[in-house]
Amino acid sequence: MDLEGTPTLHGCHMPAEFEPHSHCWMGWPERQDNWRDCAFHGQRVFVKVAIAISKFEPVTVCASAAQWTHARSQLPQHIRVIEMSMNDSWFRDTGPTFVIRKSKSSSGNPEQKVAGIDWNFNSWGGTDDGCYRDWSLDLLVARKILAIEMLPRFPQCMILEGGSIHVDGEGTCLTTEECLLNKNRNPDLTKEQIEHELKAYLGVKKIIWLPRGLFGDDDTNGHIDNMCCFVKPGVVILSWTDDESDPQYERSMEAFSILSNATDANGRKLQIIKLHVPGPLYMTDEEAAGIMQECEAKARLPGTRLAASYVNFYIANGGIIAPQFGDQKWDDEAVHVLSQAFPDHEVVRIEGAREIALAGGNIHCITQQQPACP
Repeated sequence: MDLEGTPTLHGCHMPAEFEPHSHCWMGWPERQDNWRDCAFHGQRVFVKVAIAISKFEPVTVCASAAQWTHARSQLPQHIRVIEMSMNDSWFRDTGPTFVIRKSKSSSGNPEQKVAGIDWNFNSWGGTDDGCYRDWSLDLLVARKILAIEMLPRFPQCMILEGGSIHVDGEGTCLTTEECLLNKNRNPDLTKEQIEHELKAYLGVKKIIWLPRGLFGDDDTNGHIDNMCCFVKPGVVILSWTDDESDPQYERSMEAFSILSNATDANGRKLQIIKLHVPGPLYMTDEEAAGIMQECEAKARLPGTRLAASYVNFYIANGGIIAPQFGDQKWDDEAVHVLSQAFPDHEVVRIEGAREIALAGGNIHCITQQQPACP
């Protein structure tokens, strides 16, 4: 059912990721021009992620008709596997952004209900700048998920991916100018107009704009979920490096300065937790050779720096599902920092998350939480 008007007109807002979930949605990778060796390695990591999350909350994995039997055989029975067409498996960006609505029940008690925003999508930049040329199936993913769950849908014509926003659930949104103001998304909208849409659809009151995302995150034009996220209201984690020779250093310092001088929607100064990036890591000749370098998708070339970030984790109900890149020093440090930032959560290491980075994202990018309805 499509709803008229904006979510805020219906009393809706986007809850924070650290608030309770009813379950998690994921896709299933298969593109041979993006996932190496016929997605064999990527699928193995997706299985690890799905199993890890399923220890904390229910998980649904969506696979194409050609891959459903294979996906079902690889995943344990307690994980739901349903058939769904898609162009690729980045459900953070193609799935719905869920919002909750407070209303009065027949008894007069407060009651929360769930709906979803169906943003427009253009493969992170359109025909010339995007990651693949045909995204017609991805345009239907959010609508299909909402139909399966029988949840109301808020259609939105503005192009926006879920990985480009992060909220604290109390009126504050983090994003980047590099992505949302990029002319390959909504060239006819001003910054003020985009802010207006975010406030109307996410139920936020304040937008904190970082100029740029993670260095090397060219696929998404600097999504916030590789750069910075909320731990709780008033506390953020920021991708960091102390290496002044690393191009990421300037971006981290720039973001740190802005965040240090910012307040959230409730006037709180932000506490900043630094989370060092791995590497730098680069695609090898062997890895690139396993990808079908065709014109339908963006080329994956040897020597390309990977947009690898430990900030790209998933917050489950009581769990932090954290990428590990095989860089022992920084892998261990990331687990330490995340354990301190989320003392009431179990940090679960996902070894081999490099495979997701090779395709252009990581754990947060392949997951989409559906909030619980208490």
